Amino acid sequence: MQILDGKKTADDIKNEITAEVNIMKQNGEKVPHLAAIIVGNDGASLTYVGSKVKACQRVGFESTLVKMPSTTSETELLKKIKQLNQDDNIDGFIVQLPLPEQIDTQKVLMAIDPSKDVDGFHPENFGRMALDMTTFIPATPFGILELLERYNVETQGKHTVVIGRSHIVGRPMSILMGRKGFPGNSTVTLTHSYTKNIAQITTQADIIITALGVPNYLKAEMVKDGAVVIDVGITRVADDTTEKGYRITGDVDFEFVSKKASFITPVPGGVGPMTIAMLLKNTLLAREQRKDRN
Repeated sequence: MQILDGKKTADDIKNEITAEVNIMKQNGEKVPHLAAIIVGNDGASLTYVGSKVKACQRVGFESTLVKMPSTTSETELLKKIKQLNQDDNIDGFIVQLPLPEQIDTQKVLMAIDPSKDVDGFHPENFGRMALDMTTFIPATPFGILELLERYNVETQGKHTVVIGRSHIVGRPMSILMGRKGFPGNSTVTLTHSYTKNIAQITTQADIIITALGVPNYLKAEMVKDGAVVIDVGITRVADDTTEKGYRITGDVDFEFVSKKASFITPVPGGVGPMTIAMLLKNTLLAREQRKDRN
């Protein structure tokens, strides 16, 4: 069994991006600039955005954090997005989800200029991804592809089972694993809450990618020997024995599943760190594309 070490791989990617940014600086070029909008005071969201800003500093990007109160109206947020769309200094930006209930998330994602949509959530970018065209791939699926590629995990002709059909992970992952090329060329089954006899399907899988958000959902008896297991789940589970009062748990019953898997991602330290690294990679791509257009 080999651990797919997302923390180490993400560090490697950040080092590669830093080297590219240093060359840009030496050539007197503008460095990539990532902006993030956060509405409200959701603890997890603030942590995520904070780590994205830190990651920008680490690789030499410029970053802007736009904090808006939880009472912000949809109109006010759309106005701010329009400003960032028109700001030539900003190469890419994200709107941190979830948004307060008075704001229509779909309307917000539609308002972002697709050429600055480094989260890859705009329908234009999603469509380009589905058609195998160059685009921004959502950061978490992009990170999973990168892990599979760097650890040279064979995907061609394999049966990949994706658990969960969210627009952020499950659905794009099912498209990407079935595309031509590497990683890809696998036969994909997309499962969800209405799938019957899910264990019958997962025991046939060569690769399982689970993004449910249900702690320890995937048990050892649901996995065949030698399977590759990618755990996207991240849930805070109360635990009085820890200093924080909780521990981070994935969808996979790691202790027992790891004994059967050929490759497996840990939680934490697997897919999570890769997500931020690939957001930086998308921002670098956005900068290069804007330079080519100007």
